[in-house]
Amino acid sequence: MSQHREFNLERIRQDFPFLTAPTGLGRHYLDNAATSQKPQAVIEAMSKQLIQLNANVHRGVYRLSEQATVAFETSRKKVAGFLGGVKLSEVIFTSGTTEAINLIARSYGDQQLKAGDEILLTVAEHHSNIIPWQLLAKRSGATLRYIPLDPSNRLDLDIAQKMLTKKTKIVAFAHVSNVLGYINPVKKLAAMARQVGAISLVDGAQAAPHLSINVDDLGCDFYAFSSHKMLGPSGVGVLYGREQLLEAMPPFLGGGEMINKVDLHTSTWAALPHKFEAGTPAITEVIALGAAIDYLQQFAPEDIHRHVLTLSRTVVDRLKQDFPEVRIFCEPGDDWLGIVAFHHQRIHAHDLAAIADSFDVCIRAGHHCAQPLMSYLKVDASSRVSPYLYNNRDDIEQFFAALTKARTLL
Repeated sequence: MSQHREFNLERIRQDFPFLTAPTGLGRHYLDNAATSQKPQAVIEAMSKQLIQLNANVHRGVYRLSEQATVAFETSRKKVAGFLGGVKLSEVIFTSGTTEAINLIARSYGDQQLKAGDEILLTVAEHHSNIIPWQLLAKRSGATLRYIPLDPSNRLDLDIAQKMLTKKTKIVAFAHVSNVLGYINPVKKLAAMARQVGAISLVDGAQAAPHLSINVDDLGCDFYAFSSHKMLGPSGVGVLYGREQLLEAMPPFLGGGEMINKVDLHTSTWAALPHKFEAGTPAITEVIALGAAIDYLQQFAPEDIHRHVLTLSRTVVDRLKQDFPEVRIFCEPGDDWLGIVAFHHQRIHAHDLAAIADSFDVCIRAGHHCAQPLMSYLKVDASSRVSPYLYNNRDDIEQFFAALTKARTLL
């Protein structure tokens, strides 16, 4: 007998207060690749912490602080399980994927890279997985190189293999593109990096809400993701790193909590993971992230994935059939997560989003924090539809009503 809850869409929708809010503003929410709505369980976890467990963690010897610490560290255990059963020392709480990547660029990168070294990225990366490496390249004298796409807009692994050399020190790439929706072959890329002595960092922001993650099986050295895209609150994320690498890295931020002993001129650092968690953490948000993981793990990941793909394939099929003036940047397949980005020849993405908003439909418009990819695709902006586990066919129908209206008006 399966231990997972039945994937019953109507019951799931009842778990999300946003969907039944009196105003109904944006109730057809299709911008889940940007951020997700929150279930009642996450909202209640935040309220409970603020009302019943509001004390600093790891510091007080009174019961309230100790109970808050237990709740906080319980979330770390949930994250460790979510990542496939890693060590607690390998789970670092950050403010999000962006800070996690910057932590590696600053701590590992500043320590390890020098002029002549190379950092290998892909042209399909989010700005958060480009700019930290640009800054590192300027500081160190290293060179940035970019894996191109093949004609289907997937990574060209043949060229990637040729680009990897002994000069390559870091290979950083998204598990899933936030524009194309393709699931990159993480296991293969991580192994390719390892063959030339490079470390691999995976931006898992889009993958974590949908897929079952096992970092040991993937073989990557670092993995980062954010809470807010997977039903949790904003302001908190996770960096997984192999313990051996984290032990050798210097702290990223200095302050309280990350120290062992401080005198006027020298300091020593706390053990992992606290060496990288300076200051008072996002206590409420970390505890709520644990609640979000609990909620997601009620369901089989394949059930969530199947539901999202059903809705997303409907979008792609109808765009192809009824809107020949639209250029779609993905082709549904086994390696596709269900993000649909497209460019309309006559209607600017911002105009379409504004008209969709008048239909209470929320879609993303613009460059999606991926300007190099937009340039590569030869467009200045695109529209993006990204369903999640609580969306239904009515959301899709309303989107197409808005798109039809936009075509009539513009």
